[in-house]
Parts: sequence; structure tokens; C-alpha cells
Amino acid sequence: MAAGATLNSMTGFARSEGRLEGKAACGWAWEAKSVNSKNLDIRLRTPHGHDSIELPARQAVGEQFVRGSINLTLVVTAENAAAGTGVDEAVLDALIDLVKRKTSQHGTAVFGNVIELARFDGLLALAQGRQASELLDAETIAARDVALIAGLKTALVALHAARRQEGARLAPVVMGHLESIAALCVEARALAATQPEALRARLLQQLEELATAIPALSPERLAQEAALLAVKADIREELDRLTAHVAQARELLAKGEPCGRRLDFLSQEFNREANTLCSKSSDVALTRVGLALKTAIDQFREQIQNIE
Repeated sequence: MAAGATLNSMTGFARSEGRLEGKAACGWAWEAKSVNSKNLDIRLRTPHGHDSIELPARQAVGEQFVRGSINLTLVVTAENAAAGTGVDEAVLDALIDLVKRKTSQHGTAVFGNVIELARFDGLLALAQGRQASELLDAETIAARDVALIAGLKTALVALHAARRQEGARLAPVVMGHLESIAALCVEARALAATQPEALRARLLQQLEELATAIPALSPERLAQEAALLAVKADIREELDRLTAHVAQARELLAKGEPCGRRLDFLSQEFNREANTLCSKSSDVALTRVGLALKTAIDQFREQIQNIE
């Protein structure tokens, strides 16, 4: 792998937190978790009244990442919430005043008793753990959203760094499996060079065993049969393609860019050529190398499933 080049994993975690002042005063915290996925899958959880940040939040993720299942969670705690209760007392007071005001305007004949209309525990549920966005003006909400998205971007930068750090640990493992594949290809090529002679010897042995049942073959016919078997068992084309795929994988890894999809495709090509090699093999040693090759390819493919 080229100096300085690295991979991005799809696994990581990051957190950022801060405080807002003014009308929308609150403490906030973003948590970003990422695991592997075929595509970019974004799941967002925000408190009631913060739906307006969903679109810019998704756009911010798309600017940073290409693949991965990314879970974002925003937790908001009102500054004036009662300690240990998570209840925004200002919101609770506003809800009670609203019920009283509407009861006074329309009379109890319409609304009935306040306690019957809106039980206190119901009002608590409305005021607990949520910012009263409906009581904020549009300018305040816009300013709040800008600050929260800035906090999200901070978390996403940290998540990107965590994924890159995990990718740096993953890179030598992936390269190790790739080098194993390359070494096994060299070993298979050396064994393949002895296959034609081995096939001829096996054919002679089989003919000797059948000598009493069939007429002896002429040397020319024997050479023709041996050549036909050698052509059917020729694995040089498969080895050439495997070698080319290894070179392409090395090139992709050296770039340090998102390459998980292409590496996954190459691993499928690796496996296809290895299967053909094993099916053509007529030698125990070559078959053993082919099986070792399939194992190395499976290990390679397992690791690259987590590469962006």
C-alpha cells in the first residue's frame, strides 16, 4: 500500500455536545454510530419539535460518507428543566395557563373542569423532555437549528476520524490476505507446469491396466489423448486472471479512496477463478493449493465487507 494511504472502515462512534443560549436555551448532545451496509443508510432520532433539522442533517451526512448504516441521535435538555425530572417548567406553566385561558373564554360548559379536561400527569408528559418549539418564533428556531447542525457536523468529523482509524488497523489485515492470494497463485503456477507430464503418466498407467481389454494405442494417438487432457486441465488462463485481479486490488487499496464495492466485486471474481482451478485440477498438490486459495479469498472478502 502506498505511503500515507489508508482505508475507511464503516464502523465508528462519536459524540458532540454543547449549550444554546437565549429563548431556545438548552443543553444538547449528538451521538453518531456507524456500522457496515451496502449503501448509505441514515437513521435519525430527534426530540419532538426538531423535525426541521432532518433534511440538513441528512445532507451533512451525505457530504461526509459514501456507505454505512449511520444512526444519529439528538438529546436536548431544557436549561430550566427541574433537576432530575427532565420537566420544562416554563412549558408546563404555559400549558396550564393556556387551558385556564381557554376555559375562561368558552366557559366550563364547553371545556368542563380543568382537571377533567387535561389531567396534570398529561400536562407533565407534554412538558417532559421537550423544547416548546411551537412557543418559539421562526427566527429563534432557525438560529437553534443552525447551531444544532453545526454540532452535528462536529460529531460527523469525529465519526469520520474514528472510521479512518479503524480502517488503518484493517488495512494491513486486508493486504495480508491479498498477499496470501498472490503467493498461492505463484505456487499454483509452478504446479501447473508439471500437469501435462503427470497427465501423460496417468494415461499410460490407465492404458496398461486396460491392456488386456483393448488394443494398444499408437504413440501418436497416445500423444493426442495426452494433449487433449492437458488442454482441458490447463489453468494458466485462470491464474492470469487471478494475478490481474490481485494487481487491480492493490491499485485500489493504494489510492486510499472508498473502494469497498469494487473490492467486493473483485473478491467474487477471485472466487470464480479459484473454483474453476479446483475443478480442472488433476493433481492432489494443486487441489490442495486451490482449496487454500479459496480459504484466503473468503478471509479477504470477510474483511472488506467493512470497508467504505
